[in-house]
Amino acid sequence: MKSALVTGANKSIGFEVARQLVQKGIYVYLGSRSLENGLTAVNKLKAAGFNNAEAIQLDITDDASVKNARIAIGEKTKALDILINNAGIYGGYPQAALDATINQFKAAYDVNVYGVVRVTQAFIDLLKKSPEPRIVNVSSSQGSLTLHSDPSYRYYDYKGAVYLSSKSAMNMYTVVLAYELKDSRFKINAVCPGFTKTDFNGHRGPGSVEDAGKRVITYALIGEDGPTGKFFSEENNPETGEIPW
Repeated sequence: MKSALVTGANKSIGFEVARQLVQKGIYVYLGSRSLENGLTAVNKLKAAGFNNAEAIQLDITDDASVKNARIAIGEKTKALDILINNAGIYGGYPQAALDATINQFKAAYDVNVYGVVRVTQAFIDLLKKSPEPRIVNVSSSQGSLTLHSDPSYRYYDYKGAVYLSSKSAMNMYTVVLAYELKDSRFKINAVCPGFTKTDFNGHRGPGSVEDAGKRVITYALIGEDGPTGKFFSEENNPETGEIPW
């Protein structure tokens, strides 16, 4: 049975990603900053008839928590097949370039950038033991420099210096990581789940968590001939999904 770790998996898109993966027969570790919330999420899956899920306490902003999660999962499996870096925050308000505070930037980057780096580096050894390792960094088309420079982009007027720049930074980490592992079996991509109705955005998004989850797991389950080092947003490119950085 393949195994996966999903960060921020106790609610919203992260939980839906975990739900769809367990439906595919994959054993999923649900990373949750609060173990209690993680256990609640796992109980929901068990109530639906799925026993291939387990809660892991994982605060991606805490080095010790990430290390302990790696030890815990390493005691349960010799290899990790899928890592989905889903956990993220918006960063609060204001988001204007001249008004956002340094503390806002620090908090957002600690989760959206450094958290992805912490978790990826901690679990890379287990991923290397998988015959088909996959990493999906949950991004946003809002992090595309190209799109946000184009007045015809549907979200051109939705600027935010903190959140957008943190996703752009995470995207570059994705590019570099994919490059460094290009001669291996890894497939590493950034995926935008779309503007989804969740508590992340005050339930303002038009998209469903079901569609968002499907978009993410598509790239967690790609085969040997699948892409790597790419950026995908089905919402912005329904034909091929690929969008510019």
